Amino acid sequence: MATEINFCVVNLAFLLVFVSVVASDPAEQMKTVEFNVKPGGVVYTFSEGIRDYECSFTYASQGGTNEQWLMNVGLSDDDRLFSCSVWRPQGKSYLFFTQFKAELKGTKIEYANAYSQTAAAGQSDVPLKPEEFTVGDSTVTHNDGKFSAQLSKLTAIGKTRHDEL
Repeated sequence: MATEINFCVVNLAFLLVFVSVVASDPAEQMKTVEFNVKPGGVVYTFSEGIRDYECSFTYASQGGTNEQWLMNVGLSDDDRLFSCSVWRPQGKSYLFFTQFKAELKGTKIEYANAYSQTAAAGQSDVPLKPEEFTVGDSTVTHNDGKFSAQLSKLTAIGKTRHDEL
């Protein structure tokens, strides 16, 4: 009898662990994808999302050649925060950006910052001046006439509209 109870408890414990692992698959909580930032003055948009949330990075740049950039999107374990980071992993971009906008769909931005240089090769992040960009409810956008045309990283964290029942 005790053996049957132990067998059932072990099976139940295994089932609970299996269900919790499957239900909280970390692959569904975060993604990092590579994309090319292209010069030429043409407006491009790159987007990535998780579930109901999406980050779109729209830009136009001049000079140089294509640069490889990364976009990371993540959803907190409790589904209350959605984050988006876009950056050049080699550090400073050699392109001149004429415009940029990041948009978080399905969230309200709680924090955002943009940088002219990213931490790489012993260098540290160099933030843009606050007057160079504007943070709205769902967007982070350059300010015409004040943006210095240097962008290497942009980070935004938004509060989701996820409510507990």
